[in-house]
Amino acid sequence: MHERSSVAELAGTLRDSLNRYSPGEKLPSSRALVERHRVSPVTVSRALAELAAEGLVITRPGAGAFRAEARPQARPVDTSWQEIALSAEAGGDHAPRGVDDSGVLATLAETAPGVIELNGGYLHPDLQPERALAAALARAGRRPGAWGRPPVEGVTELRAWFAREIGGPGGALAASDVLVTAGGQSALTAALRALAPPGAPVLVESPTYPGMLAAARASGLRPVPVPADADGVRTDLLADAFRASGARLFVCQPLFQNPTGSVLAAGRRAEVLRIARAAGAFVVEDDFARRLVHEGAPALPPTLIADDPDGTVVHVCSLTKATSPSLRVGALAARGPVLDRLRAIQVVDSFFVPRPLQEAALELVGSPAWSRHLRLLSGQLAVRREALVAALRMGFEGTDAAAPGLGVQVVPLGGYHLWLRLPDGTDETALAGAALRAGVAVAPGRPYFAAEPPAPHVRLAFAQASGVAELAEGVRRLRTAYDEVSSCAAPLVR
Repeated sequence: MHERSSVAELAGTLRDSLNRYSPGEKLPSSRALVERHRVSPVTVSRALAELAAEGLVITRPGAGAFRAEARPQARPVDTSWQEIALSAEAGGDHAPRGVDDSGVLATLAETAPGVIELNGGYLHPDLQPERALAAALARAGRRPGAWGRPPVEGVTELRAWFAREIGGPGGALAASDVLVTAGGQSALTAALRALAPPGAPVLVESPTYPGMLAAARASGLRPVPVPADADGVRTDLLADAFRASGARLFVCQPLFQNPTGSVLAAGRRAEVLRIARAAGAFVVEDDFARRLVHEGAPALPPTLIADDPDGTVVHVCSLTKATSPSLRVGALAARGPVLDRLRAIQVVDSFFVPRPLQEAALELVGSPAWSRHLRLLSGQLAVRREALVAALRMGFEGTDAAAPGLGVQVVPLGGYHLWLRLPDGTDETALAGAALRAGVAVAPGRPYFAAEPPAPHVRLAFAQASGVAELAEGVRRLRTAYDEVSSCAAPLVR
């Protein structure tokens, strides 16, 4: 059982038993709780901390834990005025700044114990380099000046490492072209705010990453979808979209796109840059999955920015997806005056990324453990991808899902997800709800579209499951949910 599940279960048990104690009465000692519930001292400590955060218990060092005094009933608060204040918009054509966080929360929300996570956006703890991270953090903490203020652009050595990684062997980038950011989402948000004024249109792939759509709308931008297929964004429609919308910004994921898993075809790479230059527009390249390539995949194409001599591309990447949700260290790379604007926005928003975290990232990527981790991760992601594909074939045997394709345009060679096309008329929201009741969490497709979706979809992620057996069980539960919401056993279609 995962530690977080044990903590949640023990906290629930203690919460239910609090009525046995009077306010101020001492609870059993930590040692007694360890013996009674057969959990570790760390689990007991974390469960008590959770109850203390809820105001239910009080912990006193050296004395133990006590039931908290009853809290006075809070007086009712009338917040109805906020409905007017939050709805008021400035005049003109500015887009509403309301934020739909449903697509983001689907990958961040904690699931209940026993629910299989096929909707997550991070690695299962067994796939995270926890020992290497702990060692890197310990070494970083002992570095001279590790707790001092870093340069606002980032630690120079880390910027140089990112420049080599992004620019490739041709040395297309220098350290001075890179800003260290607090993860990829922060970098995306900064790029959107820097490159387009409130109310402006921004071209996006359709479908695309919900977190980017949410960040764009929170900045007052208007996402305009450009259809994509198995070879990435349709460049025959991209130029039309620039002309029709007047946009000066296009956001794309050329490598293992989220959610489709597609890789931008070689012929389209040059077209994207040519079309953007002709429109006088920037391209934001969200390169989130380069370190999630699967074993057996062909050599990866270079980044778009490595092939861009004119400063058209602003590159975003992060270490988070390949390591841990809490290693929120990423990079923005750009050339020309736009880099000054990106730096200014980052400084105003957050000053800088904490130096100990930057030093820990530098220790990690400079250690032999880093390359070993990436090799192991590459192999494990390939195994899990194949396991999920096989489970879908077996789980939907007797339907068109048993044929190659499984309703997926692309079986990706990188990333952590499959994009599953459902039959026309399927209620994907109802399916996601039925799946959760059946004990598996999946992500419905609607939040991945900037406008009305052309068909129902679900996204299935395979990196956050505990292993092959859990993936197979998750598909079995999904089939149960699918049968529940279908009037008949309609096949999945390509």
